[in-house]
Amino acid sequence: MTPSKWVRIWNERLPEVPLTLVAVSAAEAFDVLRGDSADAGFVRLPVDRTDLSAIPLYTETTVVVVPKDHVVAAADEVSTEDLADEIVLHPLDDTLVWERLPGRPAIERPATTADAIELVAAGVGVLVVPQSLARLHHRRDLTYRPLSDAPESRVALSWPQDETTELVEQFIGIVRGRTVNSSRNSPPAQTQAPAQPKRKHPATGGAQRKPAAGKSAGKPTGKGPRSGSGGPKGSKHGKPRRRG
Repeated sequence: MTPSKWVRIWNERLPEVPLTLVAVSAAEAFDVLRGDSADAGFVRLPVDRTDLSAIPLYTETTVVVVPKDHVVAAADEVSTEDLADEIVLHPLDDTLVWERLPGRPAIERPATTADAIELVAAGVGVLVVPQSLARLHHRRDLTYRPLSDAPESRVALSWPQDETTELVEQFIGIVRGRTVNSSRNSPPAQTQAPAQPKRKHPATGGAQRKPAAGKSAGKPTGKGPRSGSGGPKGSKHGKPRRRG
């Protein structure tokens, strides 16, 4: 993984919370999560969903690693048939799921991908791995080419189901590309001032109107448009005359 972009965004949004990266092998990743040595991790599918949650992120290109002067290096892309006469190394920590390995098997399986890379550099065979591992173990005397019909490796973000904390949710949001204004990236609810609901009129259920500017919202004046001085100008006062 090259999570530098996500780390930068984390540091911008949550500068008070340090984010520490721990590099582990694919085989160790699940034990690290279950052992509470990490809050979340990038793993390869499949994931045991019994106690871990996971969000698939992307599918990696599979490549074959060869010496720079190998005939494969002259092609833009190769197939497993092109490796039929090659010794294809199969390390014990291989992350690909094969139904049938291409090429010819080596006498012994290398213990790790790093060991297999050393054998490729020595001219012993070739190695098929996800592209990220080819980049991780880059050497000047080696190169790699896409392998069109090989199994692919899917990468996911995983974390313990019982530890889906607010900070884990924040990291998930960053990895999935949520903006800082996203509702799921907002600060925890307890840090936000609760919204003040509108008061409802007890009869109609509508929003209560505010009193007009300059008028009191207290006791009524008792003056209507036809009472006392509240009536219209020019109106006559006193009792009406009786007709004869």
